[in-house]
Amino acid sequence: MIPSPTVKRVEHLSSEQVEQVLALMKAAGDTDGALPLSEHVVLHLRHGGEAPAVHLLALDETAGQIVGYAHVDTTDAVEGASAELVVHPLQRRRGLGRALVSAAMAVADERADGRLRLWAHGDHPSASALAIRLGFDRARVLLQLRRSLFAPLEEVALPADVTLRAFRPGEDDEAWLALNNAAFADHPEQGKWTLDDLHVRIREPWFEAAGFLLAQAEDGRLLGFHWTKVHGEEHTHPHDGEEPHAHEPIGEVYVLGVAPDAHGAGLGKALTLAGLWHLRGRGLAQVMLYVDESNTRALALYTRLGFVRWSNDVSFQRSL
Repeated sequence: MIPSPTVKRVEHLSSEQVEQVLALMKAAGDTDGALPLSEHVVLHLRHGGEAPAVHLLALDETAGQIVGYAHVDTTDAVEGASAELVVHPLQRRRGLGRALVSAAMAVADERADGRLRLWAHGDHPSASALAIRLGFDRARVLLQLRRSLFAPLEEVALPADVTLRAFRPGEDDEAWLALNNAAFADHPEQGKWTLDDLHVRIREPWFEAAGFLLAQAEDGRLLGFHWTKVHGEEHTHPHDGEEPHAHEPIGEVYVLGVAPDAHGAGLGKALTLAGLWHLRGRGLAQVMLYVDESNTRALALYTRLGFVRWSNDVSFQRSL
């Protein structure tokens, strides 16, 4: 008889536990074709942060290994708590997922009035079935789109009196943050960035100022930006102790934003193309991006530029 799974709740992870969770995430991602934890959670694991989180661990007591993990963030007073979880591929169908979600629901009952958002990266049927069985409703869909960089690209046509330049760390930080938060004022995550959020990413191994493009008016105002990212190049992970390794690299339209008073001038399309040309110049074959399914304006732009749907990430909302 298989014993009932037990979940341990901790407020802080040791460096060894962080390494185990990151290895667990990689094993699940290799099996499922989509990483089960978001960048926000991974950065929190690697670097920590001011905002506290609750860590839920499903342990193999015999081997002393973490075989399941859930990250619960209860700091959003507007949207409510959110949770992301992962179970090792070899440990599935033992009730670990249900146990982790139930434990996350208990945390939400204590700290967030019972409200809880549950993310399923890759929109796997088993994750959806579990969420629905436990009383969650499908609430938000985040699409991953992809495009070949070998396909034809239009030339960049910037509006009159607008120039393009690279981000200057230490000089542009505050001006860019103000632009980002204005451009994403209604976005549940991107519009709440702080300088610390920016600086954590600048310290990441993948950061490249040359791929962080700013559109600037003649008077010096920042009107828009396209922050690109490259996944999979050979690199080390100084925070998780991995050896250098390489994957097939892929570019990303990491964040693209336009100032509210600069809409309608074609700046979004020009910035998108500028970033794609930059990534092509890096010798990359493909580019990806994430966009909310409800953001029809952005989705229409990306579709016109040759992007197609690749996968979905789904947020489920607990029914109360």
